[in-house]
Amino acid sequence: MNCRFGALIFAGLLLIPTGCNYSKKAASFSRLPTSAMMVSAFTASPQRYIAERHKFEIIAPESDLQKSWESTAAYCGTLQCEVVSSSITTRAGDSMPSGIISLRVAPDDLKRLLGFVEKLGKSVQHTTEREDKTIAVVDTEAKIKNLTSFRDNLRAMLSKPAATVKDLVEIQKQLTDTQSELDSETAQRKILSNETEKIAVEVSFRVERPNGNAGGFAQIWNALRESGAILADSTASLITTIVAIIPWLVLIVPAVWLLAKVWKRLKLRRNRAILPPTSPAAS
Repeated sequence: MNCRFGALIFAGLLLIPTGCNYSKKAASFSRLPTSAMMVSAFTASPQRYIAERHKFEIIAPESDLQKSWESTAAYCGTLQCEVVSSSITTRAGDSMPSGIISLRVAPDDLKRLLGFVEKLGKSVQHTTEREDKTIAVVDTEAKIKNLTSFRDNLRAMLSKPAATVKDLVEIQKQLTDTQSELDSETAQRKILSNETEKIAVEVSFRVERPNGNAGGFAQIWNALRESGAILADSTASLITTIVAIIPWLVLIVPAVWLLAKVWKRLKLRRNRAILPPTSPAAS
């Protein structure tokens, strides 16, 4: 009975389309290379899967920066569009405020979105990138098809009345591994669909730095502000140096005092050695 059921499993596996990544148990069966199949499917289907990206850099007045950033997200909500990520920074010291927003929009609404973005300020850069994802899509779809067929065959084997406990354990393990891989490939296909069915748009907002031809009072104010910053930095450096030296003063002050005392004694002995001794007659 076990031999007959084993032959049934072997025959079922041989009927499964090849090319997918089976688990370690299934690896003992012959696996045909899939490159020829992928090339054939790629050349047979005229449909192409292209991932398109647009990057904009907009210069807007500082007073309108946040409003432009918010209006882009709001306008995206009126289209077949979704906000993937967004961030904005305010002025901090010498750093200028800026904002960035990443979107995914349907191809039919791309022109409307780009036209809206270009009106938010001065467009200084527009970069377009396209990447062909056709091979990746075809490969992933073939794996999903083969894994689905393999899973269905394993489920059919589980329903056989002649299966022993050992056979059921082996089939269940194969089924678990196959389902896990199928879920992974399905998630990858969803990612590819999101990349190829919608267009990625990234809009960065920045404020133009003031040029060096500002008025006299502005230059004086900038100089005073920079001098204040320099003074603060110098004071901070001085305080840091003093704090770093204080622990060493415990050793330096006694050492200097001891050296001065030794030097004084040596000098006194030297003077005594130089002076001639006084005679008794003179006394």
